[in-house]
Amino acid sequence: MPLVELDDVVKVYHMGEVEVRALAGVSLSVEAGDFVAIMGASGSGKSTLMNILGCLDRPSSGSYRLAGIDVASLDANARAEIRNARIGFVFQSFNLLARTSALENVELPLIYGTGAVGSGERLRRSARALAQVGLDGREHHFPSQLSGGQQQRVAIARALVTDPAILLADEPTGNLDSATSQEVMEVLRGLNAAGKTIILITHESDIAGWARRRVVLRDGRIVEDVVTAREPGARGAA
Repeated sequence: MPLVELDDVVKVYHMGEVEVRALAGVSLSVEAGDFVAIMGASGSGKSTLMNILGCLDRPSSGSYRLAGIDVASLDANARAEIRNARIGFVFQSFNLLARTSALENVELPLIYGTGAVGSGERLRRSARALAQVGLDGREHHFPSQLSGGQQQRVAIARALVTDPAILLADEPTGNLDSATSQEVMEVLRGLNAAGKTIILITHESDIAGWARRRVVLRDGRIVEDVVTAREPGARGAA
């Protein structure tokens, strides 16, 4: 069973009397351990698709199953529970608390999540997540003491700390220069090589090239779905 399975997903928004069809029948499956880049120009539907994949919205019609659960039929509260338990988000903006250490920033999902986690276990998991992204030794640094790439790695660690089934990264290099972008993508490639499923939203073809598979949207439809690399996390075309 695929980890992610969308079948003929349609999303329609109503703006007054105008009907906007953001997704026009999207079918997509993602296996556990895959690394998929979803691309498309502005207005292609990629942000709407990301919101549905991230359980932030649900389709107007069609089905979405996440780890076998029919997410599309759930109400907002049930979707929030699935989202908190199974999806880790990384955004273009780092969204770190300025007066809080890297370790404390990473702890936040464990403090405010649905499952109670003791302080000792929170510290252990948070330190391990920072080590996974190459920031062991920086646990007590504040965001102002870290470079942009390091701040994004803290954000990735924060997304990892709950051990989600999927890491959903929305333009994670959008605020970074090319050298720092490569640093962040190396981290994501390493996480994928270790088995983490990653879905990357991007409009940059060089960033999409880090993924194992490229899905391109246009006018709310998938127009391209190709394998781009033979080995987990390897760059370049197959």
